[in-house]
Amino acid sequence: MSDSTARPRQLAFDLPVDSRHGIEDFLIGPSNEAAYALVESWPSWPEAWLRLTGPAGAGKTHLAAIWGRAAYAWTVRAAELGDDKVAHLISNGALVVEDCDAGPFDEAALFHLMNAVKARGGHLLLTARTPPEQWGLKVPDLLSRLRLAPSATIEPPDDGLLRAVLVKLFIDRQLVVDTAVIDALALRMERSFAAARLVVDRLDRLALERGRRVTRPLVQEALAELFPEEGG
Repeated sequence: MSDSTARPRQLAFDLPVDSRHGIEDFLIGPSNEAAYALVESWPSWPEAWLRLTGPAGAGKTHLAAIWGRAAYAWTVRAAELGDDKVAHLISNGALVVEDCDAGPFDEAALFHLMNAVKARGGHLLLTARTPPEQWGLKVPDLLSRLRLAPSATIEPPDDGLLRAVLVKLFIDRQLVVDTAVIDALALRMERSFAAARLVVDRLDRLALERGRRVTRPLVQEALAELFPEEGG
């Protein structure tokens, strides 16, 4: 086919994805059911605070949002903490602090925040990809307290949960795909929540650019591009 008759590629725009964070949208499997149960046990937590750990894209923010709605919690990133903000942040009684391992933050502010939460009878949910030992903390008392904090861990997905997550990600993008596409992805892709988001996003863009449905050949192309070490 000549260039003059070839199908023109469509432009792909960065449109917002409808990522729903309701309790009914949280997919539960063996890898996350213990974390879900512990977060959902609020307000009967064993301590005033809880650490939620898991790899990128595992659903920490989703689970924190579910708890946040139940507890009427505010949400901040660890990098936004400051001693001058502690009194305001704890005034609500419940707080989510996200991305505690994303880089340096005001450690004294977090230590004071935890003291204030406990004194007030409030609750604090901390999210991170790694345990506190890997956060690069310099305040020994804070590290000790975080190590002893009750924790919930989201593990990499099993086969059934990975397939369910892939289906949800396609639905969030309003894409209809055959079960053969889901099977091909689950069989060949890296087994992680982050990889699922990455590959679905790439397939969404490829389908829009080519003006095609998401098919197995398109899946093969996307996997070969994103995971060349696996040979697609």
